[in-house]
Amino acid sequence: MQIPSILAACAALAIAAATPAPAHETGSTVTPTFQQAITNIPGKSLIAVVVDYAPGGASPSHVHAKSAFIFGYVLSGEIESQVNDGPTRVYRTGESFYETPGSRHPVSRNASKTTPAKLLAVFVVDTDDKELTTPVKQNDR
Repeated sequence: MQIPSILAACAALAIAAATPAPAHETGSTVTPTFQQAITNIPGKSLIAVVVDYAPGGASPSHVHAKSAFIFGYVLSGEIESQVNDGPTRVYRTGESFYETPGSRHPVSRNASKTTPAKLLAVFVVDTDDKELTTPVKQNDR
């Protein structure tokens, strides 16, 4: 049966997403909260992570897995975000945004220097994608 191996792959993917060293150094922590193969869409999985931003914390500029469609929902605080070359926008508690596959995320940070913020990120991604997030060097833009 392939379900256990798919679940094991999803678990490994979520663990990899939870431990990016650069994120920890910049005032953000990523915690996996859910992973499941989507049984009626072969080869796709749903993965959810919570990103906690310390006051003034940020994630480094990054791209996600090329297959990843991402829904972001602000659980608390205010998140400043930019996708590709679009405008930088502040999302408040209860607001959401999305990123299409292949998007670049140059800005993702807590909009406040005094209050923590928390974001739920839900990925629909190819089950065999190994890295959910890859930092982008300034030269890679």
